[in-house]
Amino acid sequence: MFNTIVTLQRTLSAGPLVNTVTKRLLSVCQNSKMPVKIGDSVPSINLYENTPANKVNLSELCNGKTVILFAVPGAFTPGCSKTHLPGYVDSATDLKSKGVDEIVCVSVNDAFVMAAWALDQKAEGKVRLLADPNAELTKAFDLAIDLPPLGGIRSKRYSMLIKNGKVEQLNVEPDNTGLSCSLVNKIVL
Repeated sequence: MFNTIVTLQRTLSAGPLVNTVTKRLLSVCQNSKMPVKIGDSVPSINLYENTPANKVNLSELCNGKTVILFAVPGAFTPGCSKTHLPGYVDSATDLKSKGVDEIVCVSVNDAFVMAAWALDQKAEGKVRLLADPNAELTKAFDLAIDLPPLGGIRSKRYSMLIKNGKVEQLNVEPDNTGLSCSLVNKIVL
């Protein structure tokens, strides 16, 4: 849409009305969020592993690699702890033997909570649990959901396959929190 507006501006005379309308349209385009989609590049956003001092840039992590990234509404929540994360932990060896370089779980929690959850779930060396404490990645993907019982803004439940920094598969739960299409067996390698 941005390119269309720029082309429109160049095509029309650059009178004051056209410039005003163009500036407003550009502002809307630059500030509006679009849900992540297949073919998009992952953003250069820092997530945190184990402590707030250990930044992991998502774009750098995915560059030149095959990465499975999945998000959960909250660490230690029943569906996330009993089904979602354990499925990826249990399948990690098989997925990595098929060419997956990294498996990443993201949640809108702090790094210490994610580190404790990784220990609890025996995820070390299998799945990296990365914190998105301010929901920066979640909002960049436009996959935020307000869940007051869990503390407010959280991530919708989803999974994606990323190859060389680009989203190749995307599975967002239709009800945002359920356990169907984002499970490990829905990733096609």
